[in-house]
Formats: sequence, structure tokens, C-alpha cells
Amino acid sequence: MLAAGRRRSAPEADRALEELCRTYWYPLYAFVRRQGHSKEDAEDLTQGFFARFLERNYLEGLSSEKGRFRAFLLAALKHFLANEHDRAGRQKRGGGVVPLSLDWQDADARYQIDPADQLSPDKLYDRAWATTLLEQVIARLREECAAEGKGQVFEQLKPFLMMCKSDIPYAQAAASLGLNEGAARVAVHRLRKRYRELLRLEIAQTLSEPADLEEELRALFQAFAE
Repeated sequence: MLAAGRRRSAPEADRALEELCRTYWYPLYAFVRRQGHSKEDAEDLTQGFFARFLERNYLEGLSSEKGRFRAFLLAALKHFLANEHDRAGRQKRGGGVVPLSLDWQDADARYQIDPADQLSPDKLYDRAWATTLLEQVIARLREECAAEGKGQVFEQLKPFLMMCKSDIPYAQAAASLGLNEGAARVAVHRLRKRYRELLRLEIAQTLSEPADLEEELRALFQAFAE
């Protein structure tokens, strides 16, 4: 999406950028909260950041972070926060610019259940980003399965998506779907294959260089290991 967006006309590129911001706004809110800001201040700062970010279309500077939207967005936020700290006052919620419609109540609830350990703001950001990305993939896979009349199959097999192949209880999957074990193995294999495809497609949307996909994929899973 990023690579294409930078080649398209301005309206199309703007829509692509706004869509990414709507998807990945929560990790920035979590970063601001972990910096010590209150719920209300974090809302104002996050909304103000996106208002300025979208208004000025900072996407042109993406190359400074090797074409990775995750890293670029965090660097831009840090710059914004530094400027806001030096400023005597700030305009609330973007100061007249039409703000993104964001679910602040959900954001606070999510933040309260984020890891209780002392993750640094940067590490919390990376983990929240990885979690958001995987949620997007699961949602798209659920929609695809529902459109094909396989919504029940998805719900029954979803718990096996993140398991090692050797740990998948195929007999349990077969029983839940009313299939023999061989058919269950095929169903699980197909779902996991499509999950991996959608995961790579989702990551690719946040990169301007396709060659960076494998490295970004490793960073995604490293966020959960730390």
C-alpha cells in the first residue's frame, strides 16, 4: 500500500495513508501512555499527532526509516512529542482539522490489560503494533471464511493457527467439525496456509520495499519474545 500510495495521485495516496493510520493508531496511544501521560492527555496528543501527520502527508519522508511504516510512524511521533513539550500550549484534538474517528474508550480498556511488566515505551509500541497486525489478519481471514460459508470451520480451527504443527490436536479438530482426522488435517493445513498468506500481505502494506518483508516479519515475532 505504501509503495503504491507514493506513486498514485494525491487523493488516493491520502486515503491509503489514512487507512493505515486508522488501523495502527493504538500502538501510538499506548506509547504515549507509557511515557507517563494521562488518558486525556494521551488522547489529545495522539489525535493532534495524526491531524498534523495527515495534513502534512509526511509519507514522503518514509525512506528515512528504510520504508517501514512501523518505525517511521514512531519516529514521527517522538518528534511531535518533543515539539509539543517545548510548546507552551497545544490545540486540542488537532485544532480545527477534522480528526480521525477513534475509539478512545476501547483504547483505555486495552491499555489497562497490556502487559503489566515494565516494558519500555518502545517495546510496548512494537508489541502493540504486532498485536494489532495479527488482529487485522484474523479479522480478514474470518471475513473470507464467512463469505465462503465456512464461518463455523474458522471458529473451530482458529485456536490452531498459532500452534506448532506437531502440537495440533487433529483428533480434537476432527471431533469439533464432525470430520475424520484426515479431512481435519486438510482443513487445518488450508486455513494455516491462507493465514500465512494474509499475514505477509498485511505486513507488505506497511512497507515501501517488498524486500524488507522477511526482516519485518522477524521483528513482528521478536516483539512477543521480549
